[in-house]
Amino acid sequence: MSEPEDLILPDDVGSDRKEPTAATERSMERSREDKDYVPVIVKRTDESTRHPDDTLEHAILEGLEQLERPAVSLVLSSIAAGLIVGFSAMAVAVATTATQSFEQPLLTRLATALVYPFGFIICVMSGAQLFTEHTATASYPVLDGRATLPRLLRLWGFVIGGNLLGAFLIAVLLTEADEVIGARSGYIEIGHHLTDYQSFPLLVSALLAGWLMALGAWLVMATPPGSSGIQSIYIVTFLIGVGGLHHSIAGSAEMFTALLICDRFSLSQAVRFICVALIGNLIGGGVFVGVLNYAHIRRTQQTE
Repeated sequence: MSEPEDLILPDDVGSDRKEPTAATERSMERSREDKDYVPVIVKRTDESTRHPDDTLEHAILEGLEQLERPAVSLVLSSIAAGLIVGFSAMAVAVATTATQSFEQPLLTRLATALVYPFGFIICVMSGAQLFTEHTATASYPVLDGRATLPRLLRLWGFVIGGNLLGAFLIAVLLTEADEVIGARSGYIEIGHHLTDYQSFPLLVSALLAGWLMALGAWLVMATPPGSSGIQSIYIVTFLIGVGGLHHSIAGSAEMFTALLICDRFSLSQAVRFICVALIGNLIGGGVFVGVLNYAHIRRTQQTE
């Protein structure tokens, strides 16, 4: 059967796809599929499969795309992410305020966990650049030898700076709108949750949060497009919320709001929290997801 006249399939379709540095059985199978099947059919097949090596290859290509984005694009996207995640801070403060009178810490923890994911879902599904989502994704091209460490550090620098600026801006807006929102006591309680811990427990808490967030990004790429992505984000951020774990960017929005709304907190406390949380999130996402995923999927499946 001849091809339809209006369907143009040049010989070099998909030829710009970069093959992994380390050849695996799955990468060789993908190459055979590219040669044997019409590209659009292969793409649809890729969307339905859940082979770990396919997910890793998709993550590498996604990481490369992010690493090559212009600085202005990265900064604007990351500012948007910091602003959007602030709505999780607002939701948690409202839930905290609403349940304080019951004097049931477990009830408050559950209520905040139920609403905590909403800002993250909006942020991730809108495509805004959130640091903890990309700690692992951006590291895969470097681990695979397709990008350099300076490019990775450049990405992280722009994204962290933009996220923190966005978090501060949303904190200003939330503070000015608190006469309407009515969550002042919730922000104060959250502020104590961010500042009352010693650095090491805070670091471990942030490590766990970064681990879960990077896993969420991996699950979004591992599942077919649709509601499964939202479910994945909700699950991991619910776990962060119910565990009271510390997320650097959402926590920064909470910390900045508490700092602006109440004089019980100091700038040095805010800086300490943000620095420790960023380091913990980076270790959790970059090592516990990025390095481990790459090692057990690609390095253990290399062909001779």
